[in-house]
Amino acid sequence: MDIDNIQIQIKTFFGLEQILSEEIKKLGGRKVEVKNRAVNCEGDLGFLYKINYSARTALKILVPIHEFKAFNQHQFYDRLFKFNWEEFMHVEQSFAIDATVNSETFKHSQFVTLKMKDAIVDYFQEKFKRRPNVETKNPDIKFHLHIDRELVTISLDSSGDPLFKRGYRREQGEAPINEVLASGMLQLAGWDGKGNFLDPMCGSGTLLIEAAMIAMDLPAQLFRKRFAFQNWKNYDADLFAKIKEFRVNRIKEFTGKIVGYDIDARMLNAARTNIEAAEMEDVIEVKKQNFFDSKKELFPLLMVFNPPYDERISINDDDFYKKIGDTFKTHYPNTLAWLISSDLEAVKKIGLRPSRKIKLFNGKLETRFLQYEMYEGTKKVHKLEN
Repeated sequence: MDIDNIQIQIKTFFGLEQILSEEIKKLGGRKVEVKNRAVNCEGDLGFLYKINYSARTALKILVPIHEFKAFNQHQFYDRLFKFNWEEFMHVEQSFAIDATVNSETFKHSQFVTLKMKDAIVDYFQEKFKRRPNVETKNPDIKFHLHIDRELVTISLDSSGDPLFKRGYRREQGEAPINEVLASGMLQLAGWDGKGNFLDPMCGSGTLLIEAAMIAMDLPAQLFRKRFAFQNWKNYDADLFAKIKEFRVNRIKEFTGKIVGYDIDARMLNAARTNIEAAEMEDVIEVKKQNFFDSKKELFPLLMVFNPPYDERISINDDDFYKKIGDTFKTHYPNTLAWLISSDLEAVKKIGLRPSRKIKLFNGKLETRFLQYEMYEGTKKVHKLEN
C-alpha cells in the first residue's frame, strides 16, 4: 500500500452523497468523486485516519487492495490464493469478510465468502504451515468483497464497526434514527451551530446530540474506542494521536440553545442517559412538553424532527399530521422546520406546501425529508418586506 496515495471509498446512505463529498473536500480529500451511496477519493494515511475520526456522514471507509476479473469459481479462488495476503495481515491475526454480490456467475454471497476465506487460509497454510482464524464478531482485520458481474474488488475495511456507532448511545427508543442519517439530515437542513435548534419530538435524543456535535465541531468519533486500521501492519500510532489532538483543538464554544421536547417520560430518560454519555448536559436541554401545546421561545430557530410513523409507533396519522401543521402555523412564525416521514399521504394533512423534498431511506423505509417555511402573514407580504 502506497501510504501517500491511497484510493479510498467511503460508504454512506442514499441521498447523503453530496453532503459527504462536501465533508471529504473540507477534510482535504483529493479527486473527490460522487457515486451511488458512496464517495471515492484519494488521500494519504493521515487523511484516512482523519476521515474515520471526523466524517459525520460516513458509514464505513474502504481501501481497495486487489481487483481482477473472474468468470468462474476456479478463477476466483485461484486469483485470491495467489494474492500477497501477508502484506495486509499476520498469520496470528483473525479476519472476517463481508460481501456485496451483484452477478449472474456468482449468485450466492455466502458461497463466495467461503471461497475467499478458503483462499486466504490456504495461502497462509502453504506459506507458514499455520492458519489464521476466522472471527466474525470482533476480527483484527476486516475485508470487504465486492463482485459486480465479473469484476471482483477486495478492500480493507479501515473502520471496523460501522461509523454510525458513535459510542454515546446507551439507550434507544422504539424507532431511533441512525446517527449518520441524523447528521446528514441536519446538514441538509443547513444547521451550522449558528442560532438555536429544537427537536420537538426528540425520542432518545440522537438529533439533539448530533446537532450539538456539529455546533461545537466535535469529531464524529470522539467517543469511539477502536478502529480497524489500528490493527493494520502499517498503523502509525503517533500520527493518529496527532490527528486526534488537532481535531480536538478545533472544538468551538456554542452560545445558542439546543432543546428537545417529548411527551414520553421514558423517552426523556433515555435521551438524558445518552446526552450524559455524550457529555452534553451543559449544551442540551430536554423537557416534558407536548409540541402541540408549545409556542416558539427561541429566536432564530431551526427545527428538525422525526415524528413517529405508523409503521413503528401506533398513531392516528391524519389527525397527528394536521396538528403538526396547525402548530407550525399558529405558534411558530418565521421558523424553518424540517421533518422526515415515510407516510407520504399523511404529510399532506399538514396543510402547508413543503418548499423542499428530499428522498432518504430510514432503514428500509423510503421517506421524504420535507422543509416547511413559516412566515408571519403570507409569503407575498414577507417577500414585499424583504
